[in-house]
Parts: sequence; structure tokens; C-alpha cells
Amino acid sequence: MASLSSRRSTWTAQENKVFERALAHYDTETPDRWHNIARAVGGGKTAEDCKSHFQLLLEDVWKIESGRVPFPNYMHSS
Repeated sequence: MASLSSRRSTWTAQENKVFERALAHYDTETPDRWHNIARAVGGGKTAEDCKSHFQLLLEDVWKIESGRVPFPNYMHSS
């Protein structure tokens, strides 16, 4: 289980973008997947940080797909 500090580590927009690309590149069959992803992201992120970040991403997707997150009310310009 990830420590509370690693679950709350901050991620920049650039780190998130690299993380998403690394997830696609290093699939679930890749040996040492999380270590490879952490190395790709850099910034001192550990394999455990990356696993925790992925788990939070899955939780967010589940909340959105289950309707637990309301759609924003965007104002449309005319």
C-alpha cells in the first residue's frame, strides 16, 4: 500500500503527460513496468508514486463513468 505522502505527491502537467505516454508504452506485460514509468516521468517519482497515481486516475475515471461527478455547466457564447 502506498504511503499517504506518495498518494498526495504533486504532479505537474508535463509529468502527467509523460506519465500517460509511459502508461501506453509500458503495458501491463512489461517487466518492471512501474520502475520504467517512474524513470520516464523523472522528477524524483518512484515506482510506488506512479502506481498510486495510476490508482487515483482509475478512481477518478470510475467516479466519472458512474455519474458521481456532475458535468460542468459551461456557458455557451452566441
